[in-house]
Amino acid sequence: MRPSDNPGRVAGFWYLLLVALGPLRLIYIPTKLFVHGQAAATAANIAAHETLFRLGVATDLVGAVVLVLMSLAFFRLFKGVDASLAALVVILGGVMPAVLYFVNAASDLGVLMVVRGAEFLSVFDKPQRDALVLLLLRLHDLQNTAAEMLWGAWLLPLAILVLRSRFLPRFLGVWLLLNGVAYVAVCLTGVLWPAYQDKVFDITRPARLGEIVLVLWLLILGARPQPLPAAASPKEA
Repeated sequence: MRPSDNPGRVAGFWYLLLVALGPLRLIYIPTKLFVHGQAAATAANIAAHETLFRLGVATDLVGAVVLVLMSLAFFRLFKGVDASLAALVVILGGVMPAVLYFVNAASDLGVLMVVRGAEFLSVFDKPQRDALVLLLLRLHDLQNTAAEMLWGAWLLPLAILVLRSRFLPRFLGVWLLLNGVAYVAVCLTGVLWPAYQDKVFDITRPARLGEIVLVLWLLILGARPQPLPAAASPKEA
């Protein structure tokens, strides 16, 4: 059986690829290179591991493309359930987050420009350039906080599609609803009460496993849309 014969597995493949790419820039590089509150040490680490940092930029760029391909795979899977909601999945889960990925990539390239000491930045002394590096990195984090609104919002129409479909279990739809609400809660907490964002992030961890369960279901069991009922002929009407 060709992969295209099971659109659920196609969507699951793109989703898994996105999950595999994400941790490098989101988790590993900050853990490896960034020193909390120490601009000079952070800038020195990035300069010493420039290739690793550039690899993080590259994964953001590839991730943006994968996001769009993944959302289109979901559109193909669910367009027969509700084309309008499926299109909303493409917009909220593919196009808009992809734009933020490109913005984050440009921000990180700006970090490298400062670290490498671009000539026009010579008007700033070393501590000022290091502070600018930290500012751009924190801007990257704030852009991720803003993106969490989209990470949650796209799961809401996706959850409704799963609930309405007859080819995926309803518990997945409920879990995705909780997953989407959890991300929205983390985002709003980060904007309104940033001191509590980490606590809300930890509390909502079980709800945010919904995406992982969906990926595993699609990869292992797949999903095929049920054929739409044939329209009645004029003689049968």
